Amino acid sequence: MITIYPAASRYSTNHGWLQSNFSFSFAEYYDPNNLQFGPLRVFNDDIVQSGTGFGAHPHREMEIVSIVLKGQLKHQDSTGNTEVLVPGEIQRMSAGTGIVHSEFNPSDTEDVNFLQLWFLPNEKGLTPSYEQFAYDQEALKNRLLPIVSNKQEDEHRVAHIHQDLTLYLSKLDAGGTISFTQPEGRRIYVFIIEGELALNGEKTLVKRDAARITNTSSLELKAHSNTHFMLIDLP
Repeated sequence: MITIYPAASRYSTNHGWLQSNFSFSFAEYYDPNNLQFGPLRVFNDDIVQSGTGFGAHPHREMEIVSIVLKGQLKHQDSTGNTEVLVPGEIQRMSAGTGIVHSEFNPSDTEDVNFLQLWFLPNEKGLTPSYEQFAYDQEALKNRLLPIVSNKQEDEHRVAHIHQDLTLYLSKLDAGGTISFTQPEGRRIYVFIIEGELALNGEKTLVKRDAARITNTSSLELKAHSNTHFMLIDLP
């Protein structure tokens, strides 16, 4: 079953310094029928103006993944990490028993646009941890590149997450096709960053659309234009 969630169906908010689109219930947006998809609890598409950001705030018992699409995002946390995240890098933070962090746009001129995803961990009481690295952007071309997973990849480094999932990124040329299979009983989440993508020849997604897929172990993804997208294999 493939259910499409158009970009316009997301909850949008504009605070001036911050523009956000929420795919799931978050902050002031509450919908009891849209709390999560498997362990995927939050999927936010944020734009933060230059010189502004989120002050220090706490998290517990959550796996948090951030991906910058444009600009730069400075991260600081209570375990001593200070990093700047830019396009082509992945950031994973395990909040575990508790962590305090801030996120700030250090640019004087450019907005930052980033995706932030929260996943429920498969165990509680973890020691907080942090990981950030650059992935091979050439390896995204016409294939699914795993960048976050609980499994060790032989060919490419992944950010280790405490949940039975794998997050892939891809840049598929117009007319190109990728096939994906998974064991029965699992879920697939697809999000279009840029472009246009058909799923199993019947559903078409465009920029910022998402699909929540269940009871579908085989998926064919065909790009109608050059397409940058995310696919998450979930329990």
